[in-house]
Amino acid sequence: MMTHPTDGGNAMIIATAGHVDHGKTSLIHALTGVDTDRLPDEKRRGLTIDIGFAYADLGAAQLAAFVDVPGHDRFVRNMLAGVCAIDLALLVVAADDGPMPQTLEHLAIVDLLGAKALTVVITRVDRVEADALAQARLVIRTLLAGTRFAEAPMFETCAPRGQGIAELRAHLAQRQASLTAAPASGHFRLAVDRGFTVPGTGLVVTGVALSGEVRVGDALTVSPSGQPVRVRGIHAHNRSADMARAGQRCALAIAGLSGSHPPLQRGQWLVAPAIHQPTQRFDALVRWLTPSALKPGQLIQAQLHVGAAALPARLVVLTPGDTPADETVVQVQVFQPVAVLRDDRFVLRDPAARQTLGGGRVLDPFAPSRGRARASRRLMLEAMADPDPQQALARCFDQADAGLDLAMAAKVWNLTEAELARWQDNKALVIISHPPLRIGITSDGWQRWRTSITQALGAHHLAHADEIGLIEPTLILQATDLVAAHTPETSGTRSERLQASQRQLNALASAAIRQLADEDIVIREGVRLRMRHHAPQLAPQDGAMLLRIVSLLEQAGLRAPIAGELAQALELQREEVLVFLRRMAGLGHLLPVAPNRFYLPQTVQALATLAKELSLASDDGYFDAARYRDASGIGRNLTIEVLEYLDRVGYTRFAGNRRRWIG
Repeated sequence: MMTHPTDGGNAMIIATAGHVDHGKTSLIHALTGVDTDRLPDEKRRGLTIDIGFAYADLGAAQLAAFVDVPGHDRFVRNMLAGVCAIDLALLVVAADDGPMPQTLEHLAIVDLLGAKALTVVITRVDRVEADALAQARLVIRTLLAGTRFAEAPMFETCAPRGQGIAELRAHLAQRQASLTAAPASGHFRLAVDRGFTVPGTGLVVTGVALSGEVRVGDALTVSPSGQPVRVRGIHAHNRSADMARAGQRCALAIAGLSGSHPPLQRGQWLVAPAIHQPTQRFDALVRWLTPSALKPGQLIQAQLHVGAAALPARLVVLTPGDTPADETVVQVQVFQPVAVLRDDRFVLRDPAARQTLGGGRVLDPFAPSRGRARASRRLMLEAMADPDPQQALARCFDQADAGLDLAMAAKVWNLTEAELARWQDNKALVIISHPPLRIGITSDGWQRWRTSITQALGAHHLAHADEIGLIEPTLILQATDLVAAHTPETSGTRSERLQASQRQLNALASAAIRQLADEDIVIREGVRLRMRHHAPQLAPQDGAMLLRIVSLLEQAGLRAPIAGELAQALELQREEVLVFLRRMAGLGHLLPVAPNRFYLPQTVQALATLAKELSLASDDGYFDAARYRDASGIGRNLTIEVLEYLDRVGYTRFAGNRRRWIG
């Protein structure tokens, strides 16, 4: 089978736009020789109902792809499916009618969806006199004056006679020759606009590749349903190919869907498995077509068109807006999962699909359900709204006191591992690895976490001079509160204020503690942490008693005596000694391994190290009590007490009469 180069150079997708019966289909036929009205009902009624496709050789390395869309207002939903990602829009206006309602709506839609360029084609020029044609040109130019297409080129045609077609075709050829390849960055995504079965080939889906590239044999995921499939064959711009890439119209032969799976259909996506993560809530920037005073918290019902999908949605206004020029930040809540990523374009229509309300682009595809009105969240969304994706990501890191989950950031921005690594290499980020999390944080942000640890410990030492220090979970909570104090909010949970999960906050604080401990700035004593310079100040009588007990415990080694045995050695009453032991344990000088057995912190550390060594030496990472008893020599009953203590403090985890090291 012969294949063709698919480097993406000169690939161009052209879509028609305009009112019904203004000659869009005839124009495409004149340019390509293809009748895009393929449905029997379209043939019978002479009316385009669904999107149609044609290709033409304009002299470039790749064929130009044409998408013909219906002009009737009842089929705007189908029209939207055909213009989700195009290079050029052909705004078709009949000379004898001039701009009509669907002309205006289609123009707004191609603008909202970010079409790169627009060319006006005046059709049926044979039906009007010169004065009427001049008036049509003036009306159209006035219509475009308030848009970014004000200087759009204009051509006058009569498709049945071939008038103006050669000039228009030459213009399109020049446009295609000037195009450069869309960067094939990110993971592969294809918005499915058709799915059908071809005898001898099987299931074929078509659509526009929005990012990345795909090759024959690649594994993909149907999103949002999550079904795995494999690519059996590829056509890119109507030619057989071994790969397809961003910016191309593709037809992919797909294998892997069993009869129990629903067929692939318009509105679904084919994506690389790494970025399959459907959402039902995303934050977005919306531009409205008509003036309206919007208040934060206001609810708006709408029909959402994104990719080739049309879904009912509810919008929650996050920022106010009074004029069409105002871009409003909203949270879009969809009633069924949808596959969107940052910067995806969409259109909003009223629930009855009678008019277009506005449109915009996705900012955060995985928006939080709580804290969306917080000042810190607004600042983060302002950063995400930066039109430069690299700059937007950098600004998000600057805003994130808790850093960003790198795996999630890669999904939001659709970055491959290699692209994320290159980006990290160019930025001053500290990477915190805390499996399964990898967190990126700015140097300033990381220093803030380190400082919060030392500040929390310092404050505790001043308030409790007789204590050794804090246990790690308490230190983490206090340090996190200090970091959260830098956020604009004064209320809310730590995770809401810092816009990160509690797991991420714990990972950052734990990593800061480990680094400070490695530098001997923070010292571990058993399960307590203290600053290096801190020496607990006990009352003289307590200090003397503790020294006697420490001496006895050091002599005992790994087999610490019970409280009664200590009392006998000290010639004191058991209850008196037990009260003292508990008080010293509360200050961190001793550790209560069992209700009546106390250990020195360094001895517990030795017992914990033994558990770690046994776990690491095991093939599956687990060890049982018998192995620990034999290795420690402390006897069966004491072994159980020690191991249960190690479970309680988080050094080991018990499962099925065995344990593994997790500390």
